[in-house]
Amino acid sequence: MENCEIGTLLARLRKEQGMTQRQLAEALRVSPQAVSKWERGKGCPDISLLPSLSRILGVALESLLLGDLATKETEVGNMKRIKFYVCPDCGNLLSATGGGEIHCCGRRLEPCLIRPADEAHTVRVEAAEENWYITFDHPMEKKHFIRFAACTAPDRVLLVRLYPEQGSELRIPQLRGGSRLLLGCSRDGLFEAKLPSRKPRNA
Repeated sequence: MENCEIGTLLARLRKEQGMTQRQLAEALRVSPQAVSKWERGKGCPDISLLPSLSRILGVALESLLLGDLATKETEVGNMKRIKFYVCPDCGNLLSATGGGEIHCCGRRLEPCLIRPADEAHTVRVEAAEENWYITFDHPMEKKHFIRFAACTAPDRVLLVRLYPEQGSELRIPQLRGGSRLLLGCSRDGLFEAKLPSRKPRNA
């Protein structure tokens, strides 16, 4: 930890929150002199204060320790590039369309790797009016099931959460602009299944 970098970041974040050194000190139950000392790079907050600092200043604990927010370039986005994350502890499903760090249950999550559907994760897709009717033979058991299905297009994402003991079928509205179908298996990861070509309405 570099004291000067952490101090600079603390001062910046405190000002963004509209707080004075005294207000931050009161929230942490330390002296204003201590906050001033940290911001001048003359010392570091005690490790026991870091979780509270992270919460008050609205920044990840890792960023505080590094003294850098590691801001990424703005990503103007195609929703088909969306990334999905699944927490291995609680099963929470999260998504992001750009860069950044995703955390859950104290873990830093990595995006699910999308693979082509294999024999165990194939689906049958039929056009039913303006919907895709999707069926699959995958187990839907408590320890092994299709956790979610997502249909992505350049401007939107349709997400369907599935649960154990649920039927192995679903309907998803057909999206325009070249959509793709993703299936998230609770054990084996994320797979891309093929969708039929969408027929024009006047066909």
